[in-house]
Amino acid sequence: MTRTATIDRKTAETEILLVLNLDGTGVAKIATGVGFLDHMLTLFAKHGQFDLEVSAKGDLHIDAHHTTEDVGICLGKALAQAVGDKKGLTRYGFMVLPMEETLVTSALDLSGRMKFIYKVEFPTEKIGEFDTELVEEFWQAVASNALMNLHLVLQHGTNSHHISEALFKATGRALRQATTIDPRQTGVPSSKGTL
Repeated sequence: MTRTATIDRKTAETEILLVLNLDGTGVAKIATGVGFLDHMLTLFAKHGQFDLEVSAKGDLHIDAHHTTEDVGICLGKALAQAVGDKKGLTRYGFMVLPMEETLVTSALDLSGRMKFIYKVEFPTEKIGEFDTELVEEFWQAVASNALMNLHLVLQHGTNSHHISEALFKATGRALRQATTIDPRQTGVPSSKGTL
């Protein structure tokens, strides 16, 4: 079974082509026009062991908001499509990840129901030219479109770059765990028989 997805999304604000392979080796080819987002998505793919290609053109003359949010929408849709019927899926994933002085937790459930909890405060409003508030926008869009529960919690940290990096790495690893096929799991991992 090939667990891949291709999302081609065009709006008045962005044009995005995203290709995801859940059973990859962490190869990333990212070109969003937003350097910091490219860096974060590369880390996400590497730590999730996903092959990820993203090509985006957005209204960056305004700011990076629409591009960042819409890439999150596309990644969420790709995750939902790539897991398919969820038979044999581990379903849950979590990671407590240290990054220098920072410690974050990412916990998630590919439940088919959306809930996003974000308990993260950045010490700065920007990382270079990137607005730190866009980290929340990105993961909100992913969770909404993947139809998953996603909890992101910052235990401690003082460097905004490290905090963001830890969130992307931790969520990549949590998704790697959740999307793994469990050979002991027959059918859908739910007592209801459906997700």
